[in-house]
Amino acid sequence: MIDVIVDLIAATLRIGTPLLLAALGEIITERSGVLNLGIEGIMYSSAFSGIAAASYAGSLWVGLMVAVGTGLIAGLILAFLTVTLGVNQHVAGLGLTLFLISVSNTVNRILFTSDGGQVRVDPWKSIGFGGPIFDQYLFTYGALFVGAPLVWWIVWRSGFGLRVRAVGENPEAADVAGIRVARTRFQAILLGTVFMSLAGAFITLAYVGQFTINIINGRGWVALALVIFGRWNVGRCIVGAAIFSSVNAGQFQLRLVPAFAGVPFELLLALPFLAVIVGLAVSGRNVPYPGSYLKPYRRL
Repeated sequence: MIDVIVDLIAATLRIGTPLLLAALGEIITERSGVLNLGIEGIMYSSAFSGIAAASYAGSLWVGLMVAVGTGLIAGLILAFLTVTLGVNQHVAGLGLTLFLISVSNTVNRILFTSDGGQVRVDPWKSIGFGGPIFDQYLFTYGALFVGAPLVWWIVWRSGFGLRVRAVGENPEAADVAGIRVARTRFQAILLGTVFMSLAGAFITLAYVGQFTINIINGRGWVALALVIFGRWNVGRCIVGAAIFSSVNAGQFQLRLVPAFAGVPFELLLALPFLAVIVGLAVSGRNVPYPGSYLKPYRRL
């Protein structure tokens, strides 16, 4: 029984790593008043570009840099559409996701047709510090002990975070106070996409070691839900990611239990997403959205 619990905790940490990284990026972006529905596509394209570059260059670090660069380019596109042009954020984000996924799949087929469309690399190995629970990837430790505290400090303690929250709550007042609204939102979007691209790169360069169609599998949408569940609070997002990941890890354990042998496989797969729905239903009422959420700003 103890071994099962230990394995469950270890799997929870691994599964929760990309969710937490993506959610941290979304917190920064949404605090500026911009909803990034391109998160799924950014993770997807970063996962592909990272492993493709690593395969050709023979270096995982090159792949990581290319993945982050891909995220930044996607962030620039989204920022131009939503901030400069004032396009509807839902349309811009969903359109960006569809575009990035389509381009990634197309390029994958072109470059890796001889490999059956599945590019593989020798991934980063986990770092063992004694026991299965602490046998985790560098990304996992970075997300928990560097990324989460850093985002908390940026949003709540830094001057940049103050400007981000100001334009997210009242861009008119922020503009009068001398804050450049467009530039601040651009910076918030780009910083957010860095975390999202790291989430995508983790999956292919460390966790899986290969790229397959639909490899992100809705993790971006789950990260969006975690941000709302956490009410743009880093600590609550960590709790939400832990809950979802533990349910996700638990459904794999349940398949090994004889009592669940007759339960349809698809039902067990749906358990983590049902947990997200229940969590949003419980905590999603009277959510204090940023004051200028989804609202483009035009300087008069």
